This record gives sequence, C-alpha cells and structure tokens, in this order.
Amino acid sequence: MKRKLDLANARSLLVSGGTLTGGSDEKARSADILIENGRIAAIESTGKIPANGRVVLKANGLIVAPGFIDLHVHLREPGQSYKETIATGTGAAAAGGFTTVCPMPNTTPINDSAEITRWMQAPERDAVVKVRPVAAATVGSNGERLTDFNSLVDAGAVAVSDDGRPILGDRIMREALEAARRANIPVIQHAEDTRLSQGCTMHSGPTSFRLGLRGMSAEAEAAVVARDIALAATTKAHLHVAHLSTAAALEQVRAARKRGIHVTCEVTPHHLLLTDEEVGDYDTNCKMNPPLRSELDRQAMWDGLHDGTIDCIATDHAPHAAHEKDQEFDRAPFGITGLETALPIALMVAAGDLASAVRWLSSNPAKVMAWSEDGIIRVGANADLVIFDADEEWVFTAEDSKSKSKNSPFIGKRLCGRVRHTIVDGRVVYSL
Repeated sequence: MKRKLDLANARSLLVSGGTLTGGSDEKARSADILIENGRIAAIESTGKIPANGRVVLKANGLIVAPGFIDLHVHLREPGQSYKETIATGTGAAAAGGFTTVCPMPNTTPINDSAEITRWMQAPERDAVVKVRPVAAATVGSNGERLTDFNSLVDAGAVAVSDDGRPILGDRIMREALEAARRANIPVIQHAEDTRLSQGCTMHSGPTSFRLGLRGMSAEAEAAVVARDIALAATTKAHLHVAHLSTAAALEQVRAARKRGIHVTCEVTPHHLLLTDEEVGDYDTNCKMNPPLRSELDRQAMWDGLHDGTIDCIATDHAPHAAHEKDQEFDRAPFGITGLETALPIALMVAAGDLASAVRWLSSNPAKVMAWSEDGIIRVGANADLVIFDADEEWVFTAEDSKSKSKNSPFIGKRLCGRVRHTIVDGRVVYSL
C-alpha cells in the first residue's frame, strides 16, 4: 500500500529500465525517464539519471509508451450513472492504459451546452484520466438546429457529434461542417442512414437470416460516408468518421484521401477481431452499432489500419447494466465495454509490430485532433505514459474489470499484453 501511495504522490518520479517506444519509426530503446512537476524533465540512457531522493518506478522488461488516447467513449454521466460514472469509466480507462478519453454527448440530458461540458470536467466527477468532451452538433442531437460551437469549445469541447444519431439532413450537415471549420474542430459522424437501418439489430448476412433478425446493410453506412465526404470537400472542413465497419465505406475514405479531402476515421477493437457469426444464438454482448460485420469487412478493417487509411483505434466503450443486456436480442441495447481490452487486441492486430500498436492508440489519435503535445515522449511534454508487458497472458474477468458494467464479449477470454502502470501528468493513477 505504501509503494502505491508513494507512486501516486511523487513530485519527482524516475521511470527506470523500461523500453521506450513512441510509435514512431525510431527504434525502441532502453532508457530512463525523469518526471518532475507533471512533465518529462529528462530522458537518458538507463542508469544515467541519479535516483537519490526520487521515487523510482522500475520498468525492467516492460514497454514505456505515450499514454493512450480514446477518441470515442461513453461515460454515461450525466443521467445514467447506474451504467457508468465518469469516475468508474475513467478508472477502466486507466486500467487499459488510456490517459485521455473523449466522451460522446448522448447523455441524459444530451451534452449540447457549455454548462454540461464543464460539469463533465469538474473535479467533483473524480476522473482519474483527462476528460475531453465531444459535444452535440445539434440541439438535443435532433438534427435540426446547430449548437453554439464557440461556447462549447470555450467550455472544453474538442469536437462535435450527434453520435448515436447520424446527422442526415444535407443542409444541417453542411452548416455543421462550416461552423466546425471556423471553430477549428472536427465533426465526428455516426455514419448510418437510419432510413435504411430502422428496426435492424445486426449485420445483414447468413447469420441474421438464420436467426430471423433484421439485418443492417453495408450501404446504410457507406451512403452517409459518401455524402459527408462530398460536403467536406465543398466546405474544406475536417470530417472524422466514427467506428468505421464496412469495406465499402473504407473505399470511400481511401478515395477521398487521395483527392486531398480532410477526412479521418477510426475503427473499434471488436470490428478488427470479431464478425457477425459471433452473435451465435442471440448473444447480446455481441450486439453493437455499427454491428459486427462479415469476414470480408473485418479483413478490410485490418488492412485499412495497416495501410494508414484508418487512422486509429477507438473503443466505443459503451457500458450497459446487466438487466438491460439480459433480455431478447431485439430489445437489448447496442454496445459493449472496451477500454480494458483494447491494448491486447491492438497487439494482436499488429502481429509483432509494437510501434504500430502504440501508434494506433496514442500518436495517431493525437494527430487526428491536432494535439501536438499529446501522444509523444519528449522532454518538456506532459508526463502521460503507459507502462505495459507486451507478452503477459491474462484472463479478462468481470470481477477484475474497473467498469461499472460488464457487457463485454471478451469476459473470460485469454489475452496477451497487460497494462502495469498508467501515469497522467506525472501521477501514477493505476498500478496492477
């Protein structure tokens, strides 16, 4: 207990003996990092920084990387604290190696005001990692009238989105992109044409046919992505496509990038690893939106991440209470938790390329948001770090999860790659 207390309160912390990787092309190297007053004060070869008078965190045999950044989480507060709180959600984030999370606005009430944006970041929420809210693009996320982007940004919002509800109207989406360009923030779009997907609960394919469930077509996603890219080209704004899941939509993004359009995108760990067949016999912990797709789509997501068309991994952490998931598939809510299992899945997809796994989780999301002081390890930068064992095998259990909800298809699964420590602004906020 004393060791953890010292780590949490150390003003001068020496991370010793770890292997540093920033996710760049630079070769990983053994080095010590001196942290003072929340910032990286020095980086030297192992043993060169004196340990006298400093708290030492020994990282021998472990990877030291920039803290992970999740551009897409649901922390459920205000209004749905029985599912998750900002305190428990950020606790799960810290256990997963994340030092910054961006909560989406579909709270109760919707985060469409400066007041709610500030409330989410208040010290009283007891967040243990940095919370940078994504505010609603339209009032009430109803897709009819824009929120005040400037006041939201002043309050701390880093982007706008009606996530959970797509912005379907051409006029309002154009206005959102134009206003976001002036405010210098991205519009994050939940790409789903709900006119095509109404009543659908999983991907359209052989499994949905076998189960007698209405299937969501790939076109419902691709059509909105194509429309949004055309508007982004006209407005010169930054469009970010949330939780990309289909090969068709990926091709739209790939073509847009070749034309120089400012479009970025993310993929979830579950869309990289699982397919619609995992639904099995109505497993509600495999129900999410966008749904798990075909093997062709899954492989396309894998390829798009490796070739750089997909910028980063974002978890879409979506906690739900057990009683909500424990009902008929049609009635159960969409979404699964994901913060604590993202690292091992990224390592699996990276297939031994450690730098890529770190890049997808740290420096790339920072680049998407143009956060020049994040996702890096350098002298003078904020000391946001994750220390993990890339080779440790472990079983993810509901009992060990820090999230308030346990709706994950990875419960009971053996994983490889485990976070040992997470450091935010020089303070150790999680230790295994």
